[in-house]
Amino acid sequence: MGNKNAQQGESGVWLPQARRVPSANFDQRPAHVQPDLLVIHNISLPPGQFEGDAIERLFTNCLDWDAHPFFGEIRGLRVSAHLLIRRDGELLQFVPLDERAWHAGVSCHAGRENCNDYSIGIELEGTDELPFTQAQYAMLTRVTRELQRLYPGITDERIVGHCHIAPGRKTDPGPAFDWAFYLRSLDTPPATDKELHA
Repeated sequence: MGNKNAQQGESGVWLPQARRVPSANFDQRPAHVQPDLLVIHNISLPPGQFEGDAIERLFTNCLDWDAHPFFGEIRGLRVSAHLLIRRDGELLQFVPLDERAWHAGVSCHAGRENCNDYSIGIELEGTDELPFTQAQYAMLTRVTRELQRLYPGITDERIVGHCHIAPGRKTDPGPAFDWAFYLRSLDTPPATDKELHA
């Protein structure tokens, strides 16, 4: 993430590297609760199709429910995530990090329910079955390091998939997500500017 730091103001905590797409689908975390869990998801709209703006429209309540047959199945859904990483590595932010996004649903981690209260949700544009891109892993690693700097409670051991906090109900990020590669990348020192331009 370079030397850029998260920006905090009256509108909450936003990552300056992210394109802001503010969503109305959030509320306040419980008093004195700081995020200490990171939840990885995947999403594609319509399922299996990439690019387009359907994900942004869903998270901002602007989706044309009649534009695709699948959209009728989720008509009226009001959801959000804090962050989305597109296939090309672009980072979007929908909800301030200090607010509660609506990404986890009915969920439990280590005996603690309502994971939305204390988690940050990152959506990867993709599916359970298709490999994610190197650009996505690179951005996910950079974002994770920044979140761990901002919220030290998010240790490597407190990074989970949606499938882990809602087993039997959710399967994402799915078997195509390379957990070993991702977690190893967090332990690899980030490249310096000199190395990046060598």
